[in-house]
Amino acid sequence: MADGPPSASPCQYGGRPPSAAGGGQVVPPAPPRPRAVAPPAPPCLCAPRGSGGRAAPRCAALRTWARRGAMVAALFCGALAALVLLGVRDVLFLYEENRCSMTYMYEYPEYLKIKLPKKIARRYPAYELYLYGEGNYAEENKNLLLTGIPVLFLPGNAGSYKQVRSLGSIALRKAEDVDFKYHFNFFSVNFNEELVALYGGSLQRQTKFVHECIKVILKLYRGREFAPTSVAIVGHSMGGLIARALLTLKNFKPELINLLITQATPHVAPVMPLDKYLTDFYTAVNNHWILKAQDLRNLTTLSVAGGFRDYQVRSGLAFLPRSSQHDSALSVVSSAVPRAWASTDHLSIVWCKELILATIRAFFDLIDENTRQITEDPKKRMSVLNHHFVRHPAKIFEENPEVFTELTGAFMWITVKASKWTYSVYNDSDGKYFTFPLASHRKSYSHVYCENSMLDTSSWIFGCMNNNSSMCLEATDLSWRAELLPTTKVVILKLQDYPSLSHIVIQVPPTVGNKYTLGCEFFKEGSRTVQLPVTHLFSFGLSSSKILLNSTGLLYNVQLQHFNQIYQAFKIYIESHCQSFEERKPSVYRLHIPWSHEDSVTVAKVPSSTEISAKLHIAQPKNDSRVPELNIYSSSDCQYEIIRFHGGALPVYIVSNILLTYGGQLSTLISTGQCSDFSLELVRTAKPYKVEPLISIVVFLQGFNWFREIWESLSLPEVEAAVLSSQDAWFPLVSLILFLFGTGIAYWSGVFFSTSLRLFSSLWLTLMRPTVLQKDKLITPRRLCGVLSLAVLSWTTCGAVAVFIIYLQYLFKVIKLHVNVRAEQNMLTGDSDHSKETSQNSRIHTVKNQSLMDSISEATQSLPNSTTAEAVNSLKIHITILNLLTWIVLLNLPSLIYWLKNLRYNVRLDPDPCRSTAIIIICILEILMNSSALELKSSKLLKIAAKVPLPLSVAMLAFGRMHLYKVPHFVMFSLLLHVLCCIV
Repeated sequence: MADGPPSASPCQYGGRPPSAAGGGQVVPPAPPRPRAVAPPAPPCLCAPRGSGGRAAPRCAALRTWARRGAMVAALFCGALAALVLLGVRDVLFLYEENRCSMTYMYEYPEYLKIKLPKKIARRYPAYELYLYGEGNYAEENKNLLLTGIPVLFLPGNAGSYKQVRSLGSIALRKAEDVDFKYHFNFFSVNFNEELVALYGGSLQRQTKFVHECIKVILKLYRGREFAPTSVAIVGHSMGGLIARALLTLKNFKPELINLLITQATPHVAPVMPLDKYLTDFYTAVNNHWILKAQDLRNLTTLSVAGGFRDYQVRSGLAFLPRSSQHDSALSVVSSAVPRAWASTDHLSIVWCKELILATIRAFFDLIDENTRQITEDPKKRMSVLNHHFVRHPAKIFEENPEVFTELTGAFMWITVKASKWTYSVYNDSDGKYFTFPLASHRKSYSHVYCENSMLDTSSWIFGCMNNNSSMCLEATDLSWRAELLPTTKVVILKLQDYPSLSHIVIQVPPTVGNKYTLGCEFFKEGSRTVQLPVTHLFSFGLSSSKILLNSTGLLYNVQLQHFNQIYQAFKIYIESHCQSFEERKPSVYRLHIPWSHEDSVTVAKVPSSTEISAKLHIAQPKNDSRVPELNIYSSSDCQYEIIRFHGGALPVYIVSNILLTYGGQLSTLISTGQCSDFSLELVRTAKPYKVEPLISIVVFLQGFNWFREIWESLSLPEVEAAVLSSQDAWFPLVSLILFLFGTGIAYWSGVFFSTSLRLFSSLWLTLMRPTVLQKDKLITPRRLCGVLSLAVLSWTTCGAVAVFIIYLQYLFKVIKLHVNVRAEQNMLTGDSDHSKETSQNSRIHTVKNQSLMDSISEATQSLPNSTTAEAVNSLKIHITILNLLTWIVLLNLPSLIYWLKNLRYNVRLDPDPCRSTAIIIICILEILMNSSALELKSSKLLKIAAKVPLPLSVAMLAFGRMHLYKVPHFVMFSLLLHVLCCIV
């Protein structure tokens, strides 16, 4: 072969020039500019196919092993990607059915726009304030002569002000029931459906606008007899965070809010921390609530989470931070709310009838009869919320219930001495009192349990202190100790806590057309408590624990041992077998979590087979030793057999894998002169043992005070991996799994990306004529003008727009390069076939002519073959860079969408989280898209550029898991070194 620029190694193409489908006339390319001579490729270890010789068997074996290795890598990455998809399926689809009823409006809803002062309207042109109304109520309020209690609804991320209609309509129906003695005026804010969960630049603006709205609302009531001095707020999703942020404003008066109810609000941290403004806003709000906790005691806060149906905001984020909780803050999950007992998705929480009814009932119980506004007593507000959202005793709320009750009426008194008693009644016109003497049971039993299937709000169980008679006219009402369940109300009394009681009295009022059952039993706590170790984390569903409850009791408590972390998830199967087949009441199963209000309740017919998903929203606190329980409220003759959140950080792991692949390609370019394929290099280079041990060492050292002091003295940022490890002892294992998941996703996204490029290039070759492969200048006046134009566009409008435009330009360049490479490969394949035919024909004449033709063929193919090989190397590097850029564009996409939605109000996005970043990316990409692998080979900085991606990947996983907006900075630094390699 003639001397010249380095050509493609025949090992890369199996001893043949690369070929691809396509055709068309191709102009011979101009020889590349002799900039520098790259190191020669290593000698080929394999002979070309069909050449024969001793090397042929060895080459065949190597090719077989290579194919097998590629297949194993594809299967491994496919399995990892499949596991990720299974997790996505579990989150999005495998949850309980929607048990919420729809709320309906009896009259057409109307939204009356409140005219804001001109100064406020000019300052916030995209925001509006509305008053909700229906029918006659809406007509009466058109003049804004309001006399009710103001409630302000704040929609969340991309939420509509019309979502207030469920609250407003049910509150209106409730007011009609009390003849409008009390009623509420529901206001709603239009935030233009902004994506504040993904773009934090408008959170401060929304907070200030809500402050102005509160002042406008209170002005509407001036001069009224019962004019309010504060506003109650209901905030959905990010609207709840906006409400909490009001207290951080310098000129905000805390007494303007006395009640705050949030629905599926991520209080702890953002779901996706995509920009600095979002994380800074969260930090400011949570720090203020922690530092000013004593000053916030007059504000009663309730946070309601949606449960496992809400895959947008997991319930763990909806619990108010523990350090900011006090006796005026409460966090619950909707599945634990009495009379609701249903998990809700992120949108249905605003219209779930059962949950809205609980909220409106609480609102009306909060009214002070003297002021006709929400009570100013924080203790009463908390007792009302606990009554409706935590433990409902099946009684109408009373602020100060009477301690003693007179037992009157011509009822029959019946003494029951048995330790277990059941009674069914239907159409009984005579009332009865059943008395249970406690003296004979105190020595043998520790508790008494009673249940009643009549779900009215009357009192039904009492405690008597008369020791000398089987009748008592005055008793303690124990109905307030009861708890409402879906099909029954139950009460559990510890006898030791009631030493003065001599009798338990059950009242059975006269019934007409009603059928219900009662039951009581005395028991020892140990006999009804069973311990069940949960399956191990690494059992992968292949092991189980089993217990058999072969008793006739009405209540069982199954303690779930070692169940205390959010990554634990398993199924509980309950099979009930009954002795008789007569009609009996359903069984109720409650998964009780003692350290948080996140219980879940399941109702099942008996006999039956029931499946319960056991998951946690909040991990067990370190100083809490209580154990979760499965409470079984059963039938008396039945036998019972008892047989997951770091996904938001996954993009960081994916980009880390791609960055490691990028560094591996540069290293291969140094050692062999050739650039490997993305998929092959990903399998070879992206190994967790290169990254995770370094992070684990730093996290371990963070446990020592001297190391933390040195770290802080150097002004180094907080190691987010250390924060996550302190929250979860198993986080290193979780991090390893996430890294492997990132490998699988990066592998198949690279396959998808390469396939898409082939399709686009095939379409291009079909419709257009390819150009000649030639070397482009890195910097030209035209490109400088383009960079300047995009920089001005970024500065004056939105940085994400400029990033997206330069990304499209880069994509166009890569597709064009792909087309040209395929055209060159097609031409070389055609020349090779033609040379073989000519060689066969000339063999008939003379051996001399054959040698001459072979020499000419080799000479004519050497130069274009070298040019094509360099183009292939450049293409492989550009594809990897394009993979990195794709994730940068995706992480900046929310601010682009936000800018497009608000373009009619303001051309410039302010604040812009990626404005400065965009300018740097524009300058880098404008040079990179015109660079080639040949320039990299001769660079003195290539070795440094090849080693930098590894420490950058480590730093990305150490500092970027909780702040995704930092990811582009690490990528930019690596690409900046690439630019320097092209210049120096």
